[in-house]
Amino acid sequence: MIQIQNIKKEFGEQVIFNDASLLIASQERVGLVGRNGSGKSTLFKILLNEEHLDGGSIQIPKNYTLGHLSQHLHFEKQTVYEEACSILKPNEDGWLDTHSVEAILFGLGFNQESLKMSPSLLSGGFQIRLNLAKVLAAEPNILLLDEPTNYLDIVSTRWLSRFLRSWKGELLLITHDKKFMDSVCTHTAAIYQNKFRKIQGPVNKLLETIEAEEEVLLRTAENDSKKREQLERVIERFRFKASKAAMVQSKIKAVERLSHTEIQTNSSVLDFSFTEAPFPGKRLCKISDLGFAYKDKDFLLQNLSFEIFKGDRIAVIGPNGRGKTTFLNLLASELSPTLGEISFNPNVQTNYFGQTNINRLHLNNTVEEEIQSALKDTSRGKARSLAGLMMFSGDAAMKRIQVLSGGERSRVLLAKILATECNFLLLDEPTNHLDMDSIESLLEALENFEGTSVVVTHDEALLHAFAKRLIVFDGGECFVFEGTYKEFLENVGWKEEKEISGFAIEQKSIQKPKEDRKARADYIAMRSKLLKPLEQKIKKLEEEIQFFENQTSELESLLVEISAGSDGEKISETAKKLDNAKEKIESLFVEWETASTELETLKEKYPL
Repeated sequence: MIQIQNIKKEFGEQVIFNDASLLIASQERVGLVGRNGSGKSTLFKILLNEEHLDGGSIQIPKNYTLGHLSQHLHFEKQTVYEEACSILKPNEDGWLDTHSVEAILFGLGFNQESLKMSPSLLSGGFQIRLNLAKVLAAEPNILLLDEPTNYLDIVSTRWLSRFLRSWKGELLLITHDKKFMDSVCTHTAAIYQNKFRKIQGPVNKLLETIEAEEEVLLRTAENDSKKREQLERVIERFRFKASKAAMVQSKIKAVERLSHTEIQTNSSVLDFSFTEAPFPGKRLCKISDLGFAYKDKDFLLQNLSFEIFKGDRIAVIGPNGRGKTTFLNLLASELSPTLGEISFNPNVQTNYFGQTNINRLHLNNTVEEEIQSALKDTSRGKARSLAGLMMFSGDAAMKRIQVLSGGERSRVLLAKILATECNFLLLDEPTNHLDMDSIESLLEALENFEGTSVVVTHDEALLHAFAKRLIVFDGGECFVFEGTYKEFLENVGWKEEKEISGFAIEQKSIQKPKEDRKARADYIAMRSKLLKPLEQKIKKLEEEIQFFENQTSELESLLVEISAGSDGEKISETAKKLDNAKEKIESLFVEWETASTELETLKEKYPL
């Protein structure tokens, strides 16, 4: 248990905490939320004695251990396995529980071969995973995890979620992934108005609670403002009348008692939209027998054939290192296929947000200059506006790229993407370096984008909300899944999850013949090919019905209005339009019923 009492922390004129208190009770798993720069990482540094307090106190029980995911990489053992086991302490019988370490390493994406490697030969991401494995295996009293999923792929993130749900100690978690936080945490705490606000339950429940409190505070502030104005008018009127001195003093004290509440606004939330270019056709590109391998390496993908159409929302998913970014580079024409081809419609205008693309920013440019370079409009106003949108307002827009952090450079690149017209949007891990509210804005922008989107992401919340088709890299295969991420989990699932020893797979038991995953995906693709045209037709019919129902309502109102006059020709014309609209609705309903019946028949014939 940790008691944080009335702490204060300032950096110059910036107040981070002001009389802030928080209790992390026994076996509580607390998710910590707040705007970028609100003090989440600062709290971790204070708990780890890396930052000092300006006031207040923190009480931690004696012999209470804190485990945190360090970005500092220092390994002493010769193999990954030995390094991970180095933190173990003998149990009562003198044995080391190496099996638990192996289970953690496998859960985090290591395999038997990698356990024998030197830690220094691992990629940066897997070195961070090794540090995470050591923290988990050490079993501290409380885990302090700051964005632990940043270096994990989707399968490892799902494993970590299950591991943390069974954690017997305490947990304080910072993550931009709302779904991950809600799946793990028992409580949510926000840094709000320089204080902590904690409740039992998920993130949205806390945000709704804060929003309700803000409304009350706002109404109180408005009422107090009106009272203050009234009292000040009375004070001013009678200030110099001796007979009213007592009353004036009473009113002055009343003004002093009124609240001076300042409501903080959400000014640091990104709110944006992508710039669309028209696309007159239906098919953006055709991928035929695509294969790719780097020189002297095995093929990352082979025999991949499918088409991408206008309006498609495609997610590229799979563990790290399997070829997802390579596939996006092929679509962006930054790599050439080893086998097969990708043929593009000549009207395609591509916009690519890649993880390595930040290296192409011009280091000597300011933020404003770099954004301006992507704009057709030569005026500074648009560049300044986009800079502000990406949290570079005022003088921050004049910072040079070379002094920015990786996350800040990603936001500059995102601003350049927003500045450029496109109808084919390619995004590689776009949620990295964004907070929860900004991710919500990104998702809304993707939903409103009427062009075609292909997104590489490990964010399951984004997958569930965004994806209508999937390109899956898993178990040495690359295949197209015609359906949502939810349907993929229910009908195919992750191969590595099934192979991890002791892993409890949380998916429905499906009573179907045993099929390999590729055959299953092919069946679903064939089923989707039959069903999708009908589903699109039904959707279009429903939109047309809604349009004519709205028109009918407007015409009926108009008819009532003009019937009071004597313009017989206009009355007759409106009545005729009304009859036509009603006839159109009836004919559309007949088409809708026919298509719906046909769809249900096909669903029965080709069940999932």
